[in-house]
Amino acid sequence: MRHAETVTFGGSALDRADTLRADQRALADAMSDPRSSVLALWRGRPLFAGPGLDRLVRLPVGHAALDGAGEPILIGREDGCAVFAADISHWMPETAEEPSEDAEQHHPALPGDHAFRELRSSMTALGPRDAELAATARAILGWHRSHRFCARCGAESAAARGGWVRVCASCGGQHFPRTDPVVIMLVVSGPRVLLGRSPHWPGGMYSLLAGYMEPGECMEAAVRREVLEEAGVHVGAVRYLASQPWPFPASLMLGCLAEAESEAITLDPAELEDALWVGRTELLDVFAGTHPRIRPPRAGAIAGFLLRNWLADRLD
Repeated sequence: MRHAETVTFGGSALDRADTLRADQRALADAMSDPRSSVLALWRGRPLFAGPGLDRLVRLPVGHAALDGAGEPILIGREDGCAVFAADISHWMPETAEEPSEDAEQHHPALPGDHAFRELRSSMTALGPRDAELAATARAILGWHRSHRFCARCGAESAAARGGWVRVCASCGGQHFPRTDPVVIMLVVSGPRVLLGRSPHWPGGMYSLLAGYMEPGECMEAAVRREVLEEAGVHVGAVRYLASQPWPFPASLMLGCLAEAESEAITLDPAELEDALWVGRTELLDVFAGTHPRIRPPRAGAIAGFLLRNWLADRLD
């Protein structure tokens, strides 16, 4: 798919500034440079602005909203200027309750049209650059929160190289950001595609089958294994189509075309509540929102991206 990187969170040609990460003096200069900017995140929620909260906010270095934040993480460079991310989860809003997914949190040091919001709620409104920056910031800050301690000796580690390594002073161990590869499969049999439904999903939600790759397993083998385990369908040829960084918390979705060699479905009830073959005309009804049983795919997710391109015969 020549247009594969147009998927949400796809590549925006961001300069990730690897050479800057290793230069402590240059990093220090960038952190004090008034041209640099900072993406603030609260409990994993980026800061957005605008009437529809559709613009990722870049705060100036030293902004009052960043008071008390941990050491910023270098995300990359825009127009030669460094972009950092900072976690301000220490800030306590007036309500201490855990916000719902669609809730907005307003910081007293920021204008009224600025709010922290769950990335899923704004991701489809963002341009490619803002989407890549937000996804990167969310994933890397989440990794730091969940990997504070050395996996070798248990001592607390510290961030290094602009936040892209954690180093243990006790045993010398180095730990790098984790990304979990997930295969997601467009399983086709002639003019039909296989959709499945998890027992825990909202009513009417179906999607492509997906699953984590296992150690020592190639992508093609993972596709065949997951489809057979979850739906009892045998898969033959497998072809890579497109990928999507999915920062919830830190996965890489590997979209594949899989040709079914059988059609009988045998469900694994621990994984799927239902699975069915859907034809092109029926899938058009799904996207139109007129299907009596299946609601449209989640906007921005690679499943919908792959299904739309299958309908349009753009799996090139």
